[in-house]
Amino acid sequence: MQSIDTLSARQREILDYIEQFVEQHNYPPAIRQIQEDLSISSTSVVAYNLKVLEQRGMLRREGKVSRGISIAKSEVIALSTQISQVPLLGYITAGQPLPDPEELSSENAELIDVPADVVPSSKLTNVYALKVRGYSMIDALINDGDIVLLRYQETAESGEMVAARIVSENAVTLKRFYREGDKVRLQPANITMDPIYVAANDVRIQGRVVGVLRSMM
Repeated sequence: MQSIDTLSARQREILDYIEQFVEQHNYPPAIRQIQEDLSISSTSVVAYNLKVLEQRGMLRREGKVSRGISIAKSEVIALSTQISQVPLLGYITAGQPLPDPEELSSENAELIDVPADVVPSSKLTNVYALKVRGYSMIDALINDGDIVLLRYQETAESGEMVAARIVSENAVTLKRFYREGDKVRLQPANITMDPIYVAANDVRIQGRVVGVLRSMM
């Protein structure tokens, strides 16, 4: 991997933005987000600089997935081997809502290991895990079979990824949350799927995604 000193100012700006975004959100930004937030003239300029960063070993990209960006770890950065555990409380759909959601109770729940480089142990208070069924969050790099880590909370900011209960359907779904007047938009991260619009008083937030454990299958 080449030195960061060989990068242009624009490339360093993009790399810094991606690192900060991943640290804050636990998933990478989309190319359009990079373009808009850094006021770059077009997504093609972003794509060109991402290609340069990839060629220089500064990041990796996964095919044509819109958020398929990961930062290459420097050899001088040692990832912690500390392991903590959180309860795995069942499944959550990343497609259409499923009825009869798992009860959010940790009694007798299976415990799963969470490495500190995914979520530090100091940040695991009130965190639980659900296994994902479906593909509606695939462009956020959350695949069928992955495990999402959620911090239990009843509120969310627009754009955050949450476990949302639709009360009238007794169903829970994994989506991005947007409040729009007296309605809530539950937005999938899959261009083939439409958002779900629900009355705001019909939605209960049951947790915000703080990390993802990838399935190796």
